[in-house]
Amino acid sequence: MWPTLTIFAGLGLVALHLWWKRRLDEARAKLEEQTGQNAVLHEQQQLALAQAQAQQQALFNSMVEGVLLLDGNGRVRLVNQALEHLFGLKGDIRGRTTMEALRLHELQELVSRVRVEGQVLGFELELPGLDNRCLQVNATGLLDRGGMQQGMILVFHDLTRLKQLENTRQEFVANVSHELRTPLSMIKGYVETLINGAKDDPNVATRFLRTIEKHADRLTYLIEDLLTISRLESGQIVLNLQKVGLRSVAEDVMEDLQSRAGDKKVNLENQVPDDVVVRADADRVQQVIFNLVDNAIKYGRPEGNVWINARLAGGEFAEVSVRDNGPGIPPDSIDRVFERFYRADKARSREQGGTGLGLSIVKHIVQSHGGEVWVESELGRGTSFFFTLPLT
Repeated sequence: MWPTLTIFAGLGLVALHLWWKRRLDEARAKLEEQTGQNAVLHEQQQLALAQAQAQQQALFNSMVEGVLLLDGNGRVRLVNQALEHLFGLKGDIRGRTTMEALRLHELQELVSRVRVEGQVLGFELELPGLDNRCLQVNATGLLDRGGMQQGMILVFHDLTRLKQLENTRQEFVANVSHELRTPLSMIKGYVETLINGAKDDPNVATRFLRTIEKHADRLTYLIEDLLTISRLESGQIVLNLQKVGLRSVAEDVMEDLQSRAGDKKVNLENQVPDDVVVRADADRVQQVIFNLVDNAIKYGRPEGNVWINARLAGGEFAEVSVRDNGPGIPPDSIDRVFERFYRADKARSREQGGTGLGLSIVKHIVQSHGGEVWVESELGRGTSFFFTLPLT
């Protein structure tokens, strides 16, 4: 009987062992399955986090404004491409403080203010350098659920272009006011003198009235030039493009200015070949050449020469030049002669009575045709203005 019991006991032990082994294998398999699921879940979480960060970075990079995100310790967590462009950043600045990364005491002071005040809006920041860049910064602290500040976000808007436009507007208004005030003051002074008795002397009255007429014409020219340049800059002038022979246009200009040239004994010479034909607005091209030749007569040498020439420049454009042998333009004025109201020689310009808009009108007309305009000059050797127009 004992052998039988021993056998049954052995079988029971084997069965128990097998049962425990099966349970252990099942537990191990379940654990491995859970571990695998956790690994997959962890991998999915990491992938989702990376995708969210990539989407966040893409969103920030799509913004025109520069964005700077700081953590609770004031260290950089994120910057977008616009900010890198504004500050000319080359390497990765994440993990650095704003002072270490950007080296601007004003920006560090702004960060300190945000820590205290929670938000600072409309802060203007000027960047050191040659381009005089001006930024507007709006900064806000980021709070956790407990109301504790855990970082901040700073948004940088580039105001440089707006500042430049505002400066240009102010300068333009000041120049126009000055240009209008001068002839108006002259007219008012002569009218008051006539009223106070000068009208009783026919010779004096005639001379004063001619002076009044001259300054009234100057006002008329100024207003016409202002309207012209305003329409050109706003694109309101529609060009009547057609085939234009440049030699005939130059002849018309010389005929119109022959009397003025004769007063200064200036010789006008048309050297434009007969076969140079462009696609342009004939009236506007005549206005360009007229302004350039008129300037050459005004500011050139008395008893000097003015030459009008043209040649083919490549296969698509004709290059026109107006050259004189006058005193020339100072080197520091070469880059500014096409600006509105800019005068290289203010004294002579006031004496000649120009509006200061002629060359600016020339530039806009040429550019509206798709051409370019430039000037070359050497003191004592004369000045040459060049512009290009498309061929037919």
